[in-house]
Amino acid sequence: MSQLAGGAPPHAFPFSAIVGQQRMKLALLLNAINPAIGGLLIRGEKGTAKSTAARALAALLPELEVSAGCPLTCDPAQPFADCPTCTTSPQPGAIRQRVRLVELPVSATEEAVVGTLDIEAAIREGLRRFEPGLLARAHRGILYIDEV
Repeated sequence: MSQLAGGAPPHAFPFSAIVGQQRMKLALLLNAINPAIGGLLIRGEKGTAKSTAARALAALLPELEVSAGCPLTCDPAQPFADCPTCTTSPQPGAIRQRVRLVELPVSATEEAVVGTLDIEAAIREGLRRFEPGLLARAHRGILYIDEV
């Protein structure tokens, strides 16, 4: 499925159209309202709209204000202290972007999840540069892990 720049599918199933699953939908909305809750584990049989609900929630959320050129979607007013872009060469201005839904593949390696050294930059330019992983891509968004 193709994705928009912000990470939401172009025609996500509407969150309000999901029938039943009231506890799951409430838990998703509470996590969206208060990220300090820390996440949500959704269990259920195949076909109970678990991944559909997560994708629909991402499409429902308002756009974020993001530092221009930042791969971690940092807030321009309060950038992430460890962001390699915002701490070394902050870009002026901000853009609006949809909340990202980042899916963690079943076969993801540790390097793909947490990030690794950018080998190409090290070889070509002699620079030690960090290549952010899936956790960084999910910053200020939704990390969806299927088949836990």
